[in-house]
Order: sequence, then C-alpha cells, then structure tokens
Amino acid sequence: MQTGGSSRGITDIKQGTSDIGMVSRKLNPKESDLTSHLLAKDGFSIIVHESNPILELSEDQIKQIYLGKIDSWKSLNDIDKKITVINNAEGRSTLEVFIKYFNLKNTQIKPSIIIGDNEQAVKLVVNNPHAIAYVSIGTAEYDISLGIPIKTLALNGVPASTETLLSNKFPLNRELNFITKENMSALTKAFIKYAQSNTANSIIEGFGFVPTHP
Repeated sequence: MQTGGSSRGITDIKQGTSDIGMVSRKLNPKESDLTSHLLAKDGFSIIVHESNPILELSEDQIKQIYLGKIDSWKSLNDIDKKITVINNAEGRSTLEVFIKYFNLKNTQIKPSIIIGDNEQAVKLVVNNPHAIAYVSIGTAEYDISLGIPIKTLALNGVPASTETLLSNKFPLNRELNFITKENMSALTKAFIKYAQSNTANSIIEGFGFVPTHP
C-alpha cells in the first residue's frame, strides 16, 4: 500500500502497479478510462487553535483570508495578530474540493505554508495559535477527542461535524472512492463488493467518514 493523495491513486491504476486506487473526489472527464466505486462521504472543517475565540466564519470571510485580503485576526476576533494561512499542496483532492467550493484558483491563494496531509495541518495549528487550515472532519473530531488543542469552525452557521455531514447540512464535502480499470479480476470485484456492503460500515465510521451504502 502506498500513500500520496488522490493523484497517486490515479497514477498507480493507470500505470498498472495497483488493482485498486483510492481517490477522495469524483473522477474528472480526463479520467474516463477508469471506474469509480463510491464508498463514503467526507467533509472539510476549517480549524484553528482552541485558544482562538472565533467560533464560525462565513464563506466570504474564508475566501478573503485565503486571498490575503483579510490578513489579521483583528477584524474577526480583536486579536491583533497576522493570520498564518495553511494551504494544501497541488494534487491533493482536499485542495481541489476547497478551491472549487470557494470558486478560487490555486494561483490566487496566498498561503503562508503549504502542506501535504491532514496531520501536518493539525500539527501546525497546534504549534501556532494564529494559524488557520482545513482538514477532514473525521480527522478533526478524532484529534479533538484525544485532547489535541484545535477546534472546528462552523461554516455559515452550520457546525462542522459527522452529524451535519450525515444529514447533508454541511456543504463542504467530498466523495471517497475506490478506482479501478474497467476489467477487474474476480478478487478485486469481491473486495469492492465487501467494501460497499453494510458489513464494512463500522470500519468506515471508525475513520470518521459517512458510509453511503446502508
């Protein structure tokens, strides 16, 4: 098993080095030679340090922060400190979903730091009370349950939680898919059938994701 984001999953299937890839987004038209198999949904939460008094942000405020037009917390929570903007690297589906939802181009974003995965973002926020990042809701909830000093922010008044994701109230979300080539082996078909069955739901829920197969 190899990690490296959705781009790695696509590459490995196209090159034939894996039978099943993992992609946390929908396939795009350029990937029509591949087949996706929906497993679950995930949401993205804006996170800050737990000491930050802010509780929610609007879509426009988040967009202005990532464009560099709001560069201090002073206008949002009276703390006169520069905002450290954490953004995800190219090729990460989290970035693709983020910029699509907020109608941004990655070239427009003014990041202070570029990171690769959820836990990198969490560690940076823990070590910098003035940072902001976006991570999987499941990751955020799990880390908070361990006492890690971060908190999730409501988006347009909707709390970022597994419950609001499950009820389709939380808007910033993505699909989690297995991907294969069209012609699958019997073993690959059997594994995907199991992963999409309700037998596997407890495993999916254990990672903080929302199963899509009852």
